[in-house]
Amino acid sequence: MTLPRALACAVLAAAAASATAQALPPEALAALRRAEVPATALAVVVRELPAGPTRLAWQGDLALNPASVTKLLTTLAALERLGPGWTWTTPVWLQGQIHDGVLDGTLVIQGRGDPQLTAERLRTALRRVWQLGVHEIRGDIVLDGSAFAPAQAEPGDFDGESTRPYNVQPAALLPNFRSVGYSFVPDPGAGVARVLVDPPLARTAIQATVPLDTGPCVDWRSALKASFGAEVRFAGRYPVGCGELAWYVADPDPQSYDARLLEGLWAELGGRLTGRARAGLAPRDTAPSFELRSPPLADLLRDMNKLSQNTMAEQITRTLALQRRPGIPADAAGARAALAEWLDEALGPLPAGTVLDNGSGLSRSTRLSAGLLARLLERGYASPSMPEFVASLPIAGIDGTMRRARALMPGRAHLKTGSLRDVAALAGYVFSDSGRRYAFVALLQHPNAAAARPAFDALLQWTARDAPGTTTP
Repeated sequence: MTLPRALACAVLAAAAASATAQALPPEALAALRRAEVPATALAVVVRELPAGPTRLAWQGDLALNPASVTKLLTTLAALERLGPGWTWTTPVWLQGQIHDGVLDGTLVIQGRGDPQLTAERLRTALRRVWQLGVHEIRGDIVLDGSAFAPAQAEPGDFDGESTRPYNVQPAALLPNFRSVGYSFVPDPGAGVARVLVDPPLARTAIQATVPLDTGPCVDWRSALKASFGAEVRFAGRYPVGCGELAWYVADPDPQSYDARLLEGLWAELGGRLTGRARAGLAPRDTAPSFELRSPPLADLLRDMNKLSQNTMAEQITRTLALQRRPGIPADAAGARAALAEWLDEALGPLPAGTVLDNGSGLSRSTRLSAGLLARLLERGYASPSMPEFVASLPIAGIDGTMRRARALMPGRAHLKTGSLRDVAALAGYVFSDSGRRYAFVALLQHPNAAAARPAFDALLQWTARDAPGTTTP
């Protein structure tokens, strides 16, 4: 039977479109060859929005490690489950009688998962205590972190870098990311760099100065020969040519950090404490004296995604677990279950090969496909929270982890980056020359992944100029 001419043309056009969608642009293939990475290590999906055709689908069903691109899942789940205006509260109780500036009793602070309980916000809470007439606490500062189950992992489990802030484990009460900033300020006249510390930590001895070195500013952290512990020492020198720089370090004793920080902040304010800061439980039948409220979720998501803040992502996924099962301390298993449940409701049953390990992407086990992530981006684009979702992503050539990107004109894409050893990933939205918007996902898993990032640049440029794909590997 002979097909009518119009129908035959339509069939041929559909076949050509399908072939094009399964092709890789020649410039991307060339970049892969230069990096000695096979095309089979790459998965790419480019889809026109809203609900438009797929322009490129190469191994879209292959489940690969997405690294920090996983945060797209955490972001949209949080926006849909909690809402962009959601805030965390950290209640504070003044238990006891107050007279002549003295609290005869305890100051109680209860953590409920705030992802960004910075030292400055804790200073605000303690200033409120001071303004309520308390200058001395004749008792203890009680810290309640029971809303989350204790973390089972150790900070150095992932890569052995226990003092890197990205490895800090989640906790219901997580002050200042359990980290410390050391600033080095050269004083050439004295021949030293002065070490400034924020926030202050009680019961922690920190070397006040470091000898200056006249050499170039190269690998200055190694040159300091730092030793972090109950006593922080710098056995090396600081290059004077570096000017003033800061080094942010996860405290090596996270179990005692909260107590040392609260004692240090209270002393900084001029407050006196006759007892000590310790773990304990908040009252269950008494209203708090006041509450410290976080910025809204939408603001925190921008910080999380633009800086790819892993600990914030884990705090948020544990909050989803708390909302799913109120009253049960949130743990890693509960966070995974909350994400999987939302993803199943949002996009349907998970494809074969999908593995959800955590909400940050700091994992060797997580596996997601480019096709699934493209569908996630489509849902985000159609969501009532679309403005907040898109605005949370780094802007190419402008800010966050994409500030140095040069593949496109600045501002032409909002993209979440992902990077682990042997893994590179990029996903988000691209604005093209024709005015179209595309969901863009590229995942790469190979020992030479870092060297193959120019292939991502080629794919972004191909997408932005609405070019057709014509080459297959």
